[in-house]
Amino acid sequence: MPFINCNNTSLYYTDEGSGPETLVFSHGLLLNSEMFRAQINHFKSRYRCIAYDHRGQGQSEVTSSGYDMDNLYLDAAALIENLQLGKVHFIGLSMGGFVGMRLAARKLNLLKSLTLMDTSADEEPNIIKYKILNLIFSVAGSKPIIDRIMPIMFGQTFLNDSNRAEERLKWRNHIIQLKRTITRSVEGVITRKSVFEELKSITIPTLVLVGDEDVATVPEKSKRIHKQINGSVLEIIPGAGHSSSIEQPEHINQVLTSFINSHPG
Repeated sequence: MPFINCNNTSLYYTDEGSGPETLVFSHGLLLNSEMFRAQINHFKSRYRCIAYDHRGQGQSEVTSSGYDMDNLYLDAAALIENLQLGKVHFIGLSMGGFVGMRLAARKLNLLKSLTLMDTSADEEPNIIKYKILNLIFSVAGSKPIIDRIMPIMFGQTFLNDSNRAEERLKWRNHIIQLKRTITRSVEGVITRKSVFEELKSITIPTLVLVGDEDVATVPEKSKRIHKQINGSVLEIIPGAGHSSSIEQPEHINQVLTSFINSHPG
């Protein structure tokens, strides 16, 4: 289990596969790097695949501070630099997308391409709702509100598929078992600043993906990103909610493969 010190925190990461190019995966809030397991398994025969847990989440260090998005992007930059990865293909979902946009706008020398999945460049519009949920979480944990969290994290197709009950239970239990310190990460996400105007400076190849059932960062948010980044590609994934890498892995892998093959380093 490798750990690396980045920006004064110990980050857990996985390093699988090999190849002339490297993919870095950055996960969404409340989940961890395993949400990209299907993508890593798909790409690791041809690429080096790095997936890491944000500070305070997964197996990474729970720090007392530093959970704002500007600090988390510095964590990611330090990870790429400290592992001496050179320029990478960065793939970020939701919270990972917040990090990816900042990297691409501010540290362009670290990226070959950018993939933004189910994310937003704007401030959080549902901040009051999420602050209330976060307060309940801080007092009683996630179990009392798990039935409100799941429809935010996943689309109705996934939630109602009788063949995927085991997968749903896996991620439901993961969220239930989260430590209450996760509220620090939640606060950092819901109080984030807009980076919409910074998107104009992104010049690397960019793919924007969003599930058509995403209610956390609705498709209109991805359309705004697509319009703001010159030359970007937009793909809407049918039957996927906010965690599209889990919900529609085959479709995601197909679109990612086509995009990355079209923009080799």
